[in-house]
Amino acid sequence: MENETPRVRLEPWSDEDAGLLRALNTPELTAHLGGQETEEQIVLRHLRYVEMSAAHPGAGRMFRIVLLPEETVAGSIGFWGQTWDGEQVYETGWAVLSGFQGRGVATAATRAVIAKARTAATQGLGAGLRRHLHAFPSAGNAASNAVCRKAGFEPRGERDFEYPAGRPMRCNDWRFDLGDPAQRS
Repeated sequence: MENETPRVRLEPWSDEDAGLLRALNTPELTAHLGGQETEEQIVLRHLRYVEMSAAHPGAGRMFRIVLLPEETVAGSIGFWGQTWDGEQVYETGWAVLSGFQGRGVATAATRAVIAKARTAATQGLGAGLRRHLHAFPSAGNAASNAVCRKAGFEPRGERDFEYPAGRPMRCNDWRFDLGDPAQRS
């Protein structure tokens, strides 16, 4: 399976996914994200994810990543609206459980979320409002920066970013043009 791209399915976040957030809240998986969250922060994040999945998909959506054909939950990914440099854009972010890292799961899931964001950007609530999907991995996170490159994002340089709110970090700004049919994930 080393040279094959794994198959994944993205399933909308649900009430049952709180345990996945807890499993992703390890020192290793949060090292580039400001560290582990408290139980209260996890509960609030879970509620936001559930609400986002219940809203119109043009506003954004969170998903659990299901590895196929095993039908095993391997992590989370999503996209949501925000303003970046004065433009209405989507942002994406992902986390893959340690046992599934290094197998191309994050890249496959990122390609799948690009397709979901592209649909949201061209139909319904998001139609015509958001042309670009951005990812902002920490400049020191080689694995996530490689995912962006492999998924077809264009590098736009290092930027200062706050994540979580109030905690400055240096990140790479990667952009995918959802309106350009020539740009494929």
